Amino acid sequence: MRDEHVALDIVQDSMMKLVENYAAKPLNEIPLLFQRILKNTTYDYYRRQKTRSLWTTLFSSFSSKNQENQNENYDFLETLLIKKESSLSSDPYEQLEQSQLIAFIEKAITTLPSRQREAFLLRYWEEMDVNETAAIMGCSEGSVKTHCSRATHALAAIMKKNGIEL
Repeated sequence: MRDEHVALDIVQDSMMKLVENYAAKPLNEIPLLFQRILKNTTYDYYRRQKTRSLWTTLFSSFSSKNQENQNENYDFLETLLIKKESSLSSDPYEQLEQSQLIAFIEKAITTLPSRQREAFLLRYWEEMDVNETAAIMGCSEGSVKTHCSRATHALAAIMKKNGIEL
């Protein structure tokens, strides 16, 4: 961890998970359990960071070079390369732009039909795979892919209509 505050938050979250879920375990098992929980909590943090950085590049593959891939079953978000470093910039102007873009996308998501919004948020915000999303939504994997595809196309159209180019 580069940020001490984030590291302390991860340790605190791990301790809370240990106490909440494994308080009844014997004391000799606690150190190994804590190490596993700490490792998983750290991985969860990095997965969330990856998702957040994805928002800034979410629709970049909607350029004209990718039009041949834009069919109902194509899931462009699974093909994007994610930056490994944090998406936070030290430039205040870039931070402002990024926060405004995220706010716009969040507002645009609320305009989607409920099933598209649900599929989109489960797949890309909660980072669930197609199978998990289908189980939660009570539909087929193909339906999840269709809903996600339609949601991303609709969001890209909303962004383009409002003059936002990524």
